[in-house]
Amino acid sequence: MSTRTLISPATLARPRGRAAYWTVFTTVVVLFALAFLFPVYWMVTGAAKSPDEVTRTPPTLVPEHWHLDGYTDAWDLMQLPRHLWNTVVQAAGAWAFQLVLCTAAAYALSRLKPVFGKVVLGGILTTLMVPAQALVVPKYLTVADLGLLNDPLAIWLPAVANAFNLYLLKRFFDQIPRDVLEAAEIDGAGKLRTLWSIVLPMSRPVLGVVSIFALVAVWQDFLWPLMVFSDTDKQPISVALVQLSQNIQLTVLIAAMVIASIPMVALFLVFQRHIVAGISAGSTKG
Repeated sequence: MSTRTLISPATLARPRGRAAYWTVFTTVVVLFALAFLFPVYWMVTGAAKSPDEVTRTPPTLVPEHWHLDGYTDAWDLMQLPRHLWNTVVQAAGAWAFQLVLCTAAAYALSRLKPVFGKVVLGGILTTLMVPAQALVVPKYLTVADLGLLNDPLAIWLPAVANAFNLYLLKRFFDQIPRDVLEAAEIDGAGKLRTLWSIVLPMSRPVLGVVSIFALVAVWQDFLWPLMVFSDTDKQPISVALVQLSQNIQLTVLIAAMVIASIPMVALFLVFQRHIVAGISAGSTKG
């Protein structure tokens, strides 16, 4: 069965058609790459400019003189090591809580078939329709009543209730062949052993995607950490960049933003294949 494309194979077989195809394709790829990479380039080079040059009109595309001391000033003046460590602790805890509890809930809804399981799943999915801003006040009052202000648990516990990641895991568990699970039951494996030895090893792609989503959500969150962390020494990097930017030069602030974005960019570059594989893993049966 032939595949229909915008350009027929006969046209691609001709030298003129092949040249036109690759010209258009290369142009589109280069334009999209520039559209996504130019802001990153502008941020990195902006930190290397002088304070006068970074505010000049019209702006300079390449720094006239490279001033790399902006990065060292940002590292020291804005106490980036402390705030980066705070962010790592908060993101790692939220990831661990979310991975354990969302995986257990998704496995129960998918394979254990509890009573009113569909009703529970429907109730969980309806929370996706509620704007996140509408839940800020109830969450804050709950955290304040529990005495968890300025405590990493104020980040970890609300992160567990992630309906999207739970549904993503459930959809993947639904696609696992029933024959594999029945074979494990015949061998004497219980529900917990089946989850640990069979389901989780087969679910590495989707677990990788859920991990990325959980880490990025905490790393880039601003409003919730701003509300629960009044102690400056315990604030994550997203809040500290705003709180400490009052008397800081613009170039130093831009350099701090560059440093703060490096971990997430590196995480994506390392695990991008797992992200793509995990997103598409639950879309087809197999």
